[in-house]
Amino acid sequence: MELHDTRQIEASPDLVWAAILNPDVLKECIPGCESISGTPEAGFEAVVVQKVGPVKARFTGLVQLSDIVEGQSLTISGEGKGGPAGFAKGGAKVRFAPEAGGTKLSYEVEASVGGKLAQLGSRLIDGFAKKMADEFFERFQAAVEGPEAPEPAPAEGDAAEGAGAEGKKKGWFKRMIG
Repeated sequence: MELHDTRQIEASPDLVWAAILNPDVLKECIPGCESISGTPEAGFEAVVVQKVGPVKARFTGLVQLSDIVEGQSLTISGEGKGGPAGFAKGGAKVRFAPEAGGTKLSYEVEASVGGKLAQLGSRLIDGFAKKMADEFFERFQAAVEGPEAPEPAPAEGDAAEGAGAEGKKKGWFKRMIG
């Protein structure tokens, strides 16, 4: 499965670069991430829980940053083992370019699975991988950009918008280092 996309992030390239190297940001942005530890130089160990179709698994694995060109590009690659569910591995080549009003972030994602997960069929796996990549980069963009203009109060029964999985507001990383 391959996926290519671009996002315009309304933050300086320096801020975007600092965020992609920060383990707290990675933990908040990786869907289902329970824990992450390590450094950009040595790599990160992560625990992620995901449900793909009828298969739910806790993946433990490594996330490595490589091909680092300071402030311009890097490759994020990871591999996790989910016990009887199988394994998942993938990577994203991420590029950063300054643009008026912020940073253009481009990425190319490749992913593959094996074991029980591979038996679910390529359409389901491809859809899941696309959803995971989109969610990671949406969360990353929200963490870096900062608060949006106030929105009208949500209608009754709607969940509050603009908060992350743990209730963090948009732009928390920008406020933390700003």
